[in-house]
Amino acid sequence: MARVANAAVIQNKPSGPVPSIPGHGPATRPNMVAVGTMVWLSSELMFFAALFAFYFTIRGHEPQLWAERTAQLNIPFAAANTAILVISSVWCQLGVHQAEHGKAHRSGSLFNVSSWGMREWYVLTYIFGSIFVAGQVLEYAHLVADGVTLSSDAYGSVFYLATGFHGLHVTGGLIAFLLIIGRTFTTRRYSRMQEAGAVVTSYYWHFVDVVWVALFAMIYILR
Repeated sequence: MARVANAAVIQNKPSGPVPSIPGHGPATRPNMVAVGTMVWLSSELMFFAALFAFYFTIRGHEPQLWAERTAQLNIPFAAANTAILVISSVWCQLGVHQAEHGKAHRSGSLFNVSSWGMREWYVLTYIFGSIFVAGQVLEYAHLVADGVTLSSDAYGSVFYLATGFHGLHVTGGLIAFLLIIGRTFTTRRYSRMQEAGAVVTSYYWHFVDVVWVALFAMIYILR
């Protein structure tokens, strides 16, 4: 009986490689690139949490200054800019969906959105992200003209520190998108490494999106 049982185990043991789940690596272990990215984003989250704490601490000591400065903010403009960044995350996720299915670029006309691949959706994400950064720069220009600068007072220092660091993170994401898009033109075959790069970049982009929504609520809504 023992020999029969052992023979059955050997017979039922898979002879080939462990199957993979698209976008997630082997089924028996997590994707190390994704895990590393999540760990790094966790450290970034702690950094922004410290900025939030710093903002509320300074605000608690300067309530009158905050009331004066927040009245100078263009909330409708900032809300529209926020909507642009949120929509860019939608385009990014659609690109990830195509990347996980091995579709690097469109299979039909550019005007046929249903035929788009990862490249087209990521180009659209890049455009919307660039518009967000341009909107942020435009807002800075108006605030500086109104006397709100990095060295004008405590509010200016905290405002530019929080939004500026976030803007740098967005810019980093845009550079990553350019690299991923560029590789679809320089390689003939869409590899698993390219797929993993597209997926982890989407993690990063969704992260900066969520952080900005929190910053928007803190700076523009909780006045």
